[in-house]
Amino acid sequence: MNELLLSFCSFIVTLGLLVTVHEFGHFWVARRLGIKVLRFSVGFGKPLWMRRAGVDQTEYVIGAIPLGGYVTMLDEREAPVDPSELHRAFNRQGVGRRMAVVVAGPAANLLFAVLAYWLMFVIGIVGVRPVLGVVAPGTPAASAGFSVGEEITAMEGRPTPTWEAVTIALLQNSLDQDVIRVETVDSQARQHVHALDIAGLAASEPGSMLRHLGLHPDRPSLAPVIDTLEPNGSAAKAGMEPADRVLLADQQVIESWEQWVNYVRARPGQAIRVEVERAGGHRSLTVVPSPQSTSHGLVGHIGASVLVPEGYGGRLRAELRYPPGEALGAAVTKVWEMSILTLRMLGKMIEGQASVENISGPISIAQIAGESAAVGLAPFLAFLGLVSLSVGLINLLPIPILDGGHILYYLIELLVGKPVPEVVVAWGQKLGGALLFGLMALAIVNDFNRLFGF
Repeated sequence: MNELLLSFCSFIVTLGLLVTVHEFGHFWVARRLGIKVLRFSVGFGKPLWMRRAGVDQTEYVIGAIPLGGYVTMLDEREAPVDPSELHRAFNRQGVGRRMAVVVAGPAANLLFAVLAYWLMFVIGIVGVRPVLGVVAPGTPAASAGFSVGEEITAMEGRPTPTWEAVTIALLQNSLDQDVIRVETVDSQARQHVHALDIAGLAASEPGSMLRHLGLHPDRPSLAPVIDTLEPNGSAAKAGMEPADRVLLADQQVIESWEQWVNYVRARPGQAIRVEVERAGGHRSLTVVPSPQSTSHGLVGHIGASVLVPEGYGGRLRAELRYPPGEALGAAVTKVWEMSILTLRMLGKMIEGQASVENISGPISIAQIAGESAAVGLAPFLAFLGLVSLSVGLINLLPIPILDGGHILYYLIELLVGKPVPEVVVAWGQKLGGALLFGLMALAIVNDFNRLFGF
């Protein structure tokens, strides 16, 4: 319940913040250009809160449905305008001014992404060094000659200080290359160069790229010792206690926490006879893992966490932190690279060369928001930056109903010397709405596939 509440609250904060940033971009530029703003709304539907302020008595509104927002400006196409205010009507502005107002929303999201990443780099974000554990036989990694203990230092000449950097580099290169140059260093400080076959990687399922290639992160083994228990979890109900060490499960010796987790996950709803060591003695218990839905189907869950020794995994820890000046450069670079990657991925999806399962909907966004917020401020800032960047880019796509669609109309107006006919705009709105509805439906289907393993 706490995780669900955190995900919900994080989702509302994320959506509310990014919608506010986007609509404020439109609002701010409109006001600076002398255009009269009638309403600034975060959310749609019935107003939950409203206040009028300023010389123009602009309405500031929080709507009941938090899935977007809007800025209403004075416009003769919407309602009659007093002759004394015609010069402040949006439709009376030149093409350049109208385009500036429309572009300002996505631009605000992109600037916010830079701000979020800048703050993240100033605070410092912790990652995991890309050190290889098991190299699965018969995989591209094995064919390329990778071995256990090697650390990936660069891909195609670009440094990869963390596994996240490795993943992004793989995505970037998989869009137009079949083989990439990977530099590594082994435990003896010897340098190696591998030619890794990544053909077809862009079309693989999201989150499975490393597994597809046979690259598995090094994970130091943890003893099967319990740290905390969920109050109403299966482990607590069975009588398990913190500091219990799992010795046997159905007479099978348990040597590591990973082995214990795999044993539990494979037996949802099945009784497991467990022997634990407690205060020098042995206890026999029976635990029944509760079934839990995941993207891989039903798995067993007992509500117990592992005791992590102090300093565990320190050798694999990588922290990215920069002084404020360098952090700004790193943030701008990050936004630029992620923007190019996002646009290229969208292009490959349209061409059918990349998996549409990469599209996420509100459920996945809420889940990731909650997880990142639970970990800390820096990961949550990274999440905000990525979502803000995505919102900005998507709104720039030349799809009617989006900001990019309006920009397209204005560009046509500049070329032909007159506005696009209203009937064309109306049909474009219907087409764009249908397209967005289809994309949202696909995103929600992907969410349910990940959540329930349909």
